[in-house]
Amino acid sequence: MTAPRPTAERAAVVVTGMSVTTAFGRGTDRLRQALAAGQPAFTEVTRFDVGRRRAKRAAHLPGAPVLLDELGDVLTQAIGQSGLDAAAVARTPLLCARHSDPSWPRERQEDGHAAATGSALAARAGLRDAPRTYTNACVAASTALADAAALIASGREERVAVAAGYLVDEDVFALFDAGRALADDGALRSFSAGRRGLLLGDGMAAVILESATAAERRGAEPLARLLGWGRAGDAHHVCQPHPEGLGMARALAAALARADRAPEEVDYLNAHGTGTPYNDSAEAAAVHLAFGAHAPKLPVSSTKSLTGHTLEASGLVEFAVSVLVLQEGLLPVNAGYTGQDPACRLDLVTQAPRRLQPSTVVSLNAAFGGANTALVLGAA
Repeated sequence: MTAPRPTAERAAVVVTGMSVTTAFGRGTDRLRQALAAGQPAFTEVTRFDVGRRRAKRAAHLPGAPVLLDELGDVLTQAIGQSGLDAAAVARTPLLCARHSDPSWPRERQEDGHAAATGSALAARAGLRDAPRTYTNACVAASTALADAAALIASGREERVAVAAGYLVDEDVFALFDAGRALADDGALRSFSAGRRGLLLGDGMAAVILESATAAERRGAEPLARLLGWGRAGDAHHVCQPHPEGLGMARALAAALARADRAPEEVDYLNAHGTGTPYNDSAEAAAVHLAFGAHAPKLPVSSTKSLTGHTLEASGLVEFAVSVLVLQEGLLPVNAGYTGQDPACRLDLVTQAPRRLQPSTVVSLNAAFGGANTALVLGAA
């Protein structure tokens, strides 16, 4: 599958600051170490009572973390790593993605809307404003990243901060468990025979994206480059992807075209890989459709098998994973794998992380309602 090559000149987009928190701990180094170790973060849920639930495990931080505080921390750390001064921060907008809190309808109108989180975060960090907040399920954060990159590439913004977060909560846990979407065997086995569903995970992340020209002008050292982004819908079913992966394949083709990369130039795919029967087989089909002859040789893993599914934050958490893959030259393991499913014939990274120094990686996400996003990253 191919898409037209873009012809308009556009600014190159780079990552100059990044921080991420998962159940492995707070800070990017904790995730870096966990990816190298290749052991999942799932434990028995203690945040709320799961005694009456089929599933009992998730990947969550201890205690009772507060989403706004956790997001504020990762955003502050990302800004600090970027080296921006206060004046530059004050000119920078924030795009925020977060889970739709079930308590909002019961709150006062001025407090009970998603945009309040972005505005509060922007004020805490000294950012200019928070013009958009995304709650569009599992592509919320990746959509925010694509929009931020488009704003920079078109010259409308010099830089944009992006933050996203989800904390495992009782309402979603109960909903997914009742729908038998959660794995009752305690493992998220992406693309594996015998996979039994997803498991939830805490995830907070923030990045600073800016034009390569602006970064060079102020002497900032990029962590990675965001080369291309693509989005597509398949409108097949409210909660199932198209079985042939048509929407995911179109998003991949669009992202590769924007990045000016041929399929065979991609060294690793960080897959959506929820561990559910419908998603994984459709995603495998999309990979073969988009990458053609290169598909059987393309290393693939889903780091949800390690971190859990962080819902609206997953696109940004996995973007951070992709940056670390480019930096470390170590492909994360597809954990929990028990054997090949004939419908998921991919070059999966199993048993242990795989040593490879990639120059181009792709992060793929999909969501209820048939929304699909793909991001192409390049080494700095």
